[in-house]
Amino acid sequence: MVLLNIMPSITSMTTHAFSKLQGHLPAAENMMIDQARIWAALLAIAGLFLITRILYRLYFHPLAKIPGPKLAAASHLLEFYYDVILGGQFVFRIEKMHQKYGPIVRINPKEVHIIDPTFYNEIYASGTRKRDKYEGFVRSLAADESTVSTVGSEKHRFRRGILQNFFSKRSVMEFSSAIGERVEKLMRRLEEFEKTQTPVALDEVFSALTSDMITYICYGKDWKFLDQEDFNCDIHQAGVDFANYIHINRFFPWIFMTLRALSPRMLALFIPGRAATFKFQESLLKHAIELAENEQSNAPSKEIEKPRPNVISNLVNPSIPEMERSRQRLEDEVITILVAGTEAPVKVLSMAMYYLGREPAIAEKLRAELKTVLPAPTSTATYAELEKLPYLHGIVYESLRISDSVIARLPRIAPTETLRYKDHILPPGTPMSCSSYFISRNDDIFPNPHVFDPERWIRAAEKGENLTQHLTAFTKGSRVCLGMNLTMAELYLTIAHMCRRYHIVLHNTEPEDVCMTSDLLAGYTRRGVLKVIVKLKAVRE
Repeated sequence: MVLLNIMPSITSMTTHAFSKLQGHLPAAENMMIDQARIWAALLAIAGLFLITRILYRLYFHPLAKIPGPKLAAASHLLEFYYDVILGGQFVFRIEKMHQKYGPIVRINPKEVHIIDPTFYNEIYASGTRKRDKYEGFVRSLAADESTVSTVGSEKHRFRRGILQNFFSKRSVMEFSSAIGERVEKLMRRLEEFEKTQTPVALDEVFSALTSDMITYICYGKDWKFLDQEDFNCDIHQAGVDFANYIHINRFFPWIFMTLRALSPRMLALFIPGRAATFKFQESLLKHAIELAENEQSNAPSKEIEKPRPNVISNLVNPSIPEMERSRQRLEDEVITILVAGTEAPVKVLSMAMYYLGREPAIAEKLRAELKTVLPAPTSTATYAELEKLPYLHGIVYESLRISDSVIARLPRIAPTETLRYKDHILPPGTPMSCSSYFISRNDDIFPNPHVFDPERWIRAAEKGENLTQHLTAFTKGSRVCLGMNLTMAELYLTIAHMCRRYHIVLHNTEPEDVCMTSDLLAGYTRRGVLKVIVKLKAVRE
């Protein structure tokens, strides 16, 4: 208030000084003085506004008493520097904040981060407790019309309902044989690499598998990436490209909004390094629109055969309000489902194979258990059979815990609920978050958290402890990952058949190559995307 009261005085003094000078100058110079006066007044007003806002954020904001760095409370500069300039390093800065200030910190003017595992279910609540997403964060996804980017809980519930049936546990069980068929195709393809002892980059191999599965669900038929000679998967490359721009999108969303108004061909001219990605995105949208038009007209498509029930059919169903069937909505939803459905399982599978190669004793113990349902290396088993195996269960869950498949903090907002953390009040509308990175490394929950220990899950079950309640790889609550059930089926089927058929031998892959060094929504390593390279040796019995 004091600053606001002195504002007229500042303006008056500036005006008086320029007026006195103006009386002694020619007309042309008087015009220059008028312009200078205007600019001086504007700068004074802007400076006053900036100072007032900073003081408000530091001392009068509802979050003013939350501990944390003053620079973080005053502006987004700290977050911008660590995430945009240094490239996804803010998560490590948050860790240092907690070490200095305690379990709750104010990480930017509007948002708090709480590292306490006991508060996780308050942030990511379910049931009747509404949780919105934070618009300032989800815009980094550059897909405003997708379900995953939907801010309001009511609209999110409606959009999720359109997709839910395809990703429910029951649906996944029904088409788990389709997953098994593609896993078996991959096993046969890998025989070529085993015979010639050619190194295999697992991110490329597994992305071909998961892309074939998610396109099967999305389009009603897969795109046969597993048939590619080099397992080349454009969806995987699109995901990597997207990750590199995620923090820029958050701070400068207008850049992407401007770029997406251009055609893919024009974009390729401006950013030639991403020409292949843009071309592929255009192909994805073309096929989605053609399939959508085919569904709406019930006319046979010239290029696309009649598919099985699929996501796109549901997205364009006439029973859905017209505004929910727009081209932009279709494009955003399809792209996010394809990229998330491809990338999320790949990192977990790669990490599982890394540890099976690094720890032969773990691999042998798993192989011994697998023989109960896979008597021969080339035998096959169903998802229902495999998920009952306790040691395999431990491998899957430990891989999920340690893989950092999604480490971004994913803030939530309680729109109508006042929350309390210890002595701190969090008013309605406060963005709050807890990165799964910190939960998975909490040594009170997971002793020796940096050790890959599948048996920790078995020991917990024997003691009657529900350790799975602390697994946050899919987040929790009403916004829990839609593809969780599909991912779990892919993990069980792929890890089991891969381990039963092949010995994993690491090749040019060191521990440092799987350590997370940056947060680009998922955890990235010094190589960029997690890249585990192996050689395979057939299991002989």
